[in-house]
Amino acid sequence: MEAALPQVAARKVRVFGEQGLSDEGEERPDWLSAEVPVAMVFNGVSHAVMMATPDQLEEFALGFALSEGIIDHMDDCRGVDVCEVESGSAALPHGVGAIEVRMDIAARCFERLKARRRTLAGRTGCGVCGVENLAALDLVPEQLPAQPWHREVDVATVLQAFDGLQMRQRLNAQAGSLHAAGWARLDGQLLFACEDVGRHNALDKLIGYLAKYQNIREPGFVVLTSRGSHELVRKCVRVGISALATISAPTATGVQLADLAGMRLWGLCRAPRAVLYTPGRGVTAS
Repeated sequence: MEAALPQVAARKVRVFGEQGLSDEGEERPDWLSAEVPVAMVFNGVSHAVMMATPDQLEEFALGFALSEGIIDHMDDCRGVDVCEVESGSAALPHGVGAIEVRMDIAARCFERLKARRRTLAGRTGCGVCGVENLAALDLVPEQLPAQPWHREVDVATVLQAFDGLQMRQRLNAQAGSLHAAGWARLDGQLLFACEDVGRHNALDKLIGYLAKYQNIREPGFVVLTSRGSHELVRKCVRVGISALATISAPTATGVQLADLAGMRLWGLCRAPRAVLYTPGRGVTAS
């Protein structure tokens, strides 16, 4: 069950600098994206608190559990419950909502989680908050298999998918501050997209959606309204997604991880141009 917290909030603002406005500006209604604490609770133990948009929270929790290696398969999730938390009981300011997403996971996964448990304080701009030491960064990716369809994820296909992404950003059209992660077929058709104030969260929601509806192993690729940073590449690789395209540039470590894993990575995807940074396992760069 999804929480009932609003995804956007109305607020009066004063606009300045537009042609025809006086020096005093003009008061207008505006919409702001919600950003609420979402606690990920596994078998009764709180593991992470992320600042997120209160939408598609079951998919968010499932995608987070998969992309962080907490569970290995969809079947390791035995149930998910989304609960609103009173601001007073969560030591939050009055009127600030919070959510707990409670997931029951397989005993072996929970034992593994306890063995390597760390406390994460989620931020919209950070992917490794709370890591205890350098070895915990986990920058050695799994090896993706060679995919004969990688060449089909070409510049025209990638740009077509991005062209369809904007139309699916319903919340961003209102508030203008959300990232999106979309899943596209090899013909460039975008099948669905997820939104969140955090780019990692949007990707986790998408991964959860893919896992829930059994699309995650089908040929296709992810498009993201973000840079191609190492943690986004790492999340995709961990769940077997082998092609990724981002609207901004990747980082050097993101490219290195994609190359090591055998991922096909596009960046700076802004029509009519896109840059292929890594071709994918078994594909030459030419």
